[in-house]
Amino acid sequence: MKILSVIIPAYNEEKTIALLLQKVVNVKLIRNIQKEIVIINDGSHDTTEELVKDYIRSHADENIRLINQEKNQGKGAAIRKGLKEITGDYVIIQDADLETEPEDYNILLETILNENLKVVYGSRFLNPKNRQNGHLYFSFYWGGRLVTCVANLLFGQHLTDESTCYKFFEATFLKSIPLKCNGFEFCSEVTAKAAKRGIKIREVPINYYPRLIEEGKKLRWTDGIIAIWTLIKYRFVN
Repeated sequence: MKILSVIIPAYNEEKTIALLLQKVVNVKLIRNIQKEIVIINDGSHDTTEELVKDYIRSHADENIRLINQEKNQGKGAAIRKGLKEITGDYVIIQDADLETEPEDYNILLETILNENLKVVYGSRFLNPKNRQNGHLYFSFYWGGRLVTCVANLLFGQHLTDESTCYKFFEATFLKSIPLKCNGFEFCSEVTAKAAKRGIKIREVPINYYPRLIEEGKKLRWTDGIIAIWTLIKYRFVN
């Protein structure tokens, strides 16, 4: 029996975490593949931890685990912690903010299985329906485009959405990459290091529902600068 591990980094996500977990649990995966869900509570100081514990208690038949980090260390650190805990054959990164749709797991899963791939990214820009949802912030849209352009230039990729949340991997491949970053620059690091192993990253369209800063969006324009620097750094060092 194959298993998909869903790693959910969560930092102060009390407004969305319960609904997000329900959406993940509700997904019926193709080919009888099962799910394990690993939530990394990254030092939240709201009710995220309590809400996750309540959800786990009320869904004891589901394969869900909560890992707490006492201090907030960042998305990359949470993902690295999650990778030490998972047991699945495949792994996907799932943000807790409801901007992406867990029903899209099957699109990524089908692609990685049918084409025998190591990596598949879900692109927000390949789905024309997302234009109706908008990108809300000019800086986020063009910042993401710039980061993607830099990744393509440095690593010979043909990506449309390097900074996407939905990065889907064969688990053994992802675990073999020596990740070091702690923050949002995880995306740039893993893209760079996968590309340096000769991987041409495949993309498929996904759904996207952007949220406002007032609703808890945590990315800032400075994260784009860090992402570009990370790509440049890992082009020349391991």
